[in-house]
Amino acid sequence: MTTPEEVLAFWLDEVGPEGWYKSDDGLDDTIRSRFTPVYEQATEGGLSLWLTYPSGTLAYLVVTDQFPRNMFREDSRAYDMDRFARAAAKVSIARGWDLKIDPPARQFFYLPLMHSENLSDQDRCVRLFAERMPEATANLLHARAHREVIRDFGRFPHRNAALGRNSGPKEQSFLDEGGYGATVRRLQAAA
Repeated sequence: MTTPEEVLAFWLDEVGPEGWYKSDDGLDDTIRSRFTPVYEQATEGGLSLWLTYPSGTLAYLVVTDQFPRNMFREDSRAYDMDRFARAAAKVSIARGWDLKIDPPARQFFYLPLMHSENLSDQDRCVRLFAERMPEATANLLHARAHREVIRDFGRFPHRNAALGRNSGPKEQSFLDEGGYGATVRRLQAAA
């Protein structure tokens, strides 16, 4: 059985900040081969004890929010555990557990909110980065960009294909004109 410590050693130490947001087939394969069993445990509700302390919750959030995005890239399964990660993040933030984890790992308490297609979650994510990780300017920029996309569309158009959703004309135009990346560049230029 995989432990929270093994998840955190892999994600925080082996992969580290330089690998967290890269699209890397090798990393995706490694995560699938090493962590599919613990991910499956999470989908069956088998990691509830992890949610009883800060570092265990951090590991849970990595397994349910980060790993699926690598394991199931361009597949609807990448989003299957989002609601569980979001619920765990909200409870742990209310308990102040995010503040017991040092940056940059603290961001993984806020990313389930950034991945939400709910505007109030997006607003909260921006506030949390601004208040609790003010030095993380890149994270705050991306939180603002995610929020802007949700403000404009009420959902993330780049997920439409994977989720079997039709893109409206405005969404398709957004995707054709650079999508999320164009939003980030526009916000950077405005700063």
